[in-house]
Amino acid sequence: MIEPIVAYDPRAEYRAHKAELDAAVLGVLERGWYVHGDEHRAFEAEFAAYCGVGHGVGVGNGTDALRIALLALGVKPGDEVVTVANAGVYPAVVVREVGALPVFVDVEPTTRTLDSRLLEAALTDRTRVVMPVHLYGQPADVDAIQDIVRPRGIKLLEDCAQAHGALYKSRRVGSLGDASAFSFYPTKNLGAYGDGGFIATDDDAVADRARLLRAYGWRRKYVSEVHGANSRLDEIQAAILRVKLRYLDHGNEERRRRARCYDEALRGVTRPTEPEWCEAVYHLYVVEVDGRDGLKGALATRGVGTDVHYPLPAHLQPAYAGLGYQPGDLPVTERLAERVLSLPMYPRLPMEHVDRVVELMNELAAVGPGRSRARHAPSR
Repeated sequence: MIEPIVAYDPRAEYRAHKAELDAAVLGVLERGWYVHGDEHRAFEAEFAAYCGVGHGVGVGNGTDALRIALLALGVKPGDEVVTVANAGVYPAVVVREVGALPVFVDVEPTTRTLDSRLLEAALTDRTRVVMPVHLYGQPADVDAIQDIVRPRGIKLLEDCAQAHGALYKSRRVGSLGDASAFSFYPTKNLGAYGDGGFIATDDDAVADRARLLRAYGWRRKYVSEVHGANSRLDEIQAAILRVKLRYLDHGNEERRRRARCYDEALRGVTRPTEPEWCEAVYHLYVVEVDGRDGLKGALATRGVGTDVHYPLPAHLQPAYAGLGYQPGDLPVTERLAERVLSLPMYPRLPMEHVDRVVELMNELAAVGPGRSRARHAPSR
C-alpha cells in the first residue's frame, strides 16, 4: 500500500526536536508562571532581534497582531486601509474590526503580491495604512510601495503571517514598514502548538501603544490608560517558539530545497516566480493550473493531499458585499482564485513524497481521470 502524502504534517518537527520541546514546556509548568513571564519576554527580544527591529510585542494570534498594529498606527473608524483580496479574508476582517474601510488593489500576476503600479489610484485623503501581504512566503515589493506612500505620510503595515524569515533585498520581512504582524498558527514556518501572534516595529510609540492595547490599556496593573483588550501570547507557546526559532532558518532552507525540486521537475503548470531581489521561504508551494478542482480531486484519489489558498477572494465574499465590489474588478486576483493549488510543503516532507507528487502532477496536469486535454499555462 502506498503511504498517503499529506499537505503538511506538524508532528514531523515535534518528533525531530521532542526532547528540547518537552523540556521547554515542562520547565514552564514547573515554574508555575503561565502568562507574560520570562519565556514571553525572552521570546519577544529574540524574535525582534531576528527580524532586525527594536521592539517585539507578543499577542494571542495573528489576527490580533494585525488588528492591534492597525490601532497602534492610529487607524480610526472611517479611515481606509489598502490591501489585497487574494490572501483570505483575514486582512478585511481586521480592517472592519477597527471600524475602517478595506480598499482592495489587484496583485501582480507573477509574485501574487500587491501590484504597486495600481496603488496610487487607490489612495484617497482617508487612506491611513497600506497593508501588503507577503503571500505564500513571497515578499511583496516593499520599496516600490514605500516610494508611493511615504511622501503622503501613509503608514505601511506588513502582513508577515506566511513569511517568517523571508528576505527582501537582504533585509528580513518584518523590518521593512512602520510595523509588521506575524502569526504563529501551528502550520506556519515558525508555528506554535496553539495560537500566537507578534507585532514587530522600530517605532517606540507604536510598540508602547501596542503593549497597552493588548492588555486592557494597562501600564500599571488595574489602571487602564486607554481602552484595550486581552490578547496574550502565553508562556508555554513562547517557550515552544524559543526552541523552534533556533531551527527556523534551517527549516526555511529545507522548504527552499523542496521548492527547487518542484521547480526543476514539474511540467504543464505555472510554477511560483521568485524575483532576484528576494529570498522566499515557501510557506506554501502554489502552482497555477487549468481545471484545478479536477486535478485536486484526481490527486486525492491517489493519496496526495493538496489545498487551495484561497478559493474565493475577499472582495467577493458575502460578508463584504456591502463594499460594492463586483466580479471583474480585480481580474488577476479572480483568475488566481480559479487556478491556484497548494502542493505538499513542509521542512521534513520526505523527498520521495516530492518525487511522487511530481510524477502524479506531470501525469495528471495534462490528462487525468475526469479531465480533458486542454490548453495549459506554460511552465516557468
